[in-house]
Amino acid sequence: MSSYLKMNNLSTESSELLSASTRVDQLLRELRDKPSYYVDMHIHSKYSRATSADMTLENVAFCAKMKGLNIVGTGDCTHPKWLRELKKKLVESHPGLYRLKSEKNPDQATLFLIQGEVNTVYREKDAVKRIHHVVLFPDFEAVEQACDALKHMGDLSADGRPLLECSSPELVEILKSVSKDIEVFPAHVWTPHFSIFGAHGYTSVKDCYKDKHGEIHALETGLSSDPPMNWRVSGNDRYVLVSNSDSHSYYPWRLGREANLMLLEDLSYKSILNAIRKQGRSRIILTIETHPEYGKYHYPGHRGCSFSADPAKYFELKGICPVCGKKLTSGVETHIEELADRSKGVRPRDASDYVHLIPLSEIIGYVYSVNPDSKKAWNMYYDLIRRFGSEYRILLEARLEEVEKHDRKLAYAIRMVREDKIRIRPGYDGVYGEIEGFLEKGSMAGFLS
Repeated sequence: MSSYLKMNNLSTESSELLSASTRVDQLLRELRDKPSYYVDMHIHSKYSRATSADMTLENVAFCAKMKGLNIVGTGDCTHPKWLRELKKKLVESHPGLYRLKSEKNPDQATLFLIQGEVNTVYREKDAVKRIHHVVLFPDFEAVEQACDALKHMGDLSADGRPLLECSSPELVEILKSVSKDIEVFPAHVWTPHFSIFGAHGYTSVKDCYKDKHGEIHALETGLSSDPPMNWRVSGNDRYVLVSNSDSHSYYPWRLGREANLMLLEDLSYKSILNAIRKQGRSRIILTIETHPEYGKYHYPGHRGCSFSADPAKYFELKGICPVCGKKLTSGVETHIEELADRSKGVRPRDASDYVHLIPLSEIIGYVYSVNPDSKKAWNMYYDLIRRFGSEYRILLEARLEEVEKHDRKLAYAIRMVREDKIRIRPGYDGVYGEIEGFLEKGSMAGFLS
C-alpha cells in the first residue's frame, strides 16, 4: 500500500502529528506520476439567478485552465437554452467527458462533466422542505430523458437551477429510472437555506431520502463547512465528502475555490462515478477547501444589523438578535454543534485528506490592498500563472524560494496559507468572511515592510 493510502488510515492522534503543509506536500509528491485530476463538479451558467451574464463555456474553460482544474461541471444542464448550447459547443473527448469543439489544443483542453442542480420543494409533516441536489449525467441522452420526466414537476426554463415540486426520494427515483449512471448528492449540506441539514431540513440522510438513501454516496460540504466539521457527525461516515465551488462566476477567485483531487483509473465519467461510489482504484485523495469561516453562513447573525455571534454567544442569546430582537439566521458552526455526537479532532478511518486554501487573487488583493478584479491584481495574477503554470501549482507545489524571487510578500502570504495560519472574520447571514491577518506572532510587521 502506498503512503498516501496509508496516510488515510492513520488514527486520529497520529494524523495530527503531521502538519497540514507536510501532509499535503507528501500526498502531492506521491501523486506526481499517477493519473490524478482536479475536479470541480458543481458550477452554474448564465441562466441561473445571481450569475454573471459572461458565464460562458469559453470563459469557464479559460479560467479553469489558469486555476489548474482539469475537469469542471457544465452547470445547469436541465435548462433548455443552456442544454442546446452545451450540445452545440461540446464534443466528447473521453467517455462521458467533453471539451469545446473550438479548442485549439484538444490534448490540453479543459474537460466538462455534464452537471446540473435542482431545488426540490415539498411539504412533509406540515413543514415545507427546500433541498438542493447536484446531479451528474453520463451523456446528453440521459439529460434529455431526465428533462422529459422532470418537466412535469416544474418549469425547467425558469431558472438554471429549477424548482421542482417533488420530494427528495421521488427525485432520486425518477433520475435512477432514466439511468443508474446518473449520480445525485445533496448540495452544500449545512447552509441554513435549501439544504439537507439546514434550518428547515433533516437530521440525517436517511430521513431525507427515505427508501432511496442507499442511492446517495456523497455529501457536498459547502463553503461554510469543511471535513473536520462534518466528521463530528458519525452518521456522515458512510458518505464520501466532496467539495465544489458552486460558482456563479468564471473568475478564478470563485471557480475552483473548492474542488476534489481525484485519482482516476482512466479519464472517464465512469471513473469519476467509481471515485464517488466505491473509493477503490479510483478515489478522492484530497479536497480543496475554503476556510469554513470564509463561507457566507458560518456564524449565526443578521446582515441588516451587522451582527454575528459565535456558537457560545448564540446559545447565550437564545438565538435572538440583541439589535432588533428578531430571530438570528442560523449558522453552520452552530447547527453542527447541535447535531454533533463527537468532539472536535476525531477523524474517521479512510477519510480523504483536505487542505484549506485562499484564492490567489484574494491573497494578492489582501497583500496589496486592491480589489481582486483590479487591473493591478489581474496583471500580477497573469504574471504568476505564466511563471508557474497554474494557481493550484502556485498555492500547493511551487517552491517558496522561487515565488520569493518573484514577490517576497506574496511568498510569505502563501506560506501562511499553506501552514493554515490565517485569521478570518467569519461570514454570516449571506456575508462572506474576510481575511484579517496571520496567526504567526509578529508576522504583520514583517509582512507589510
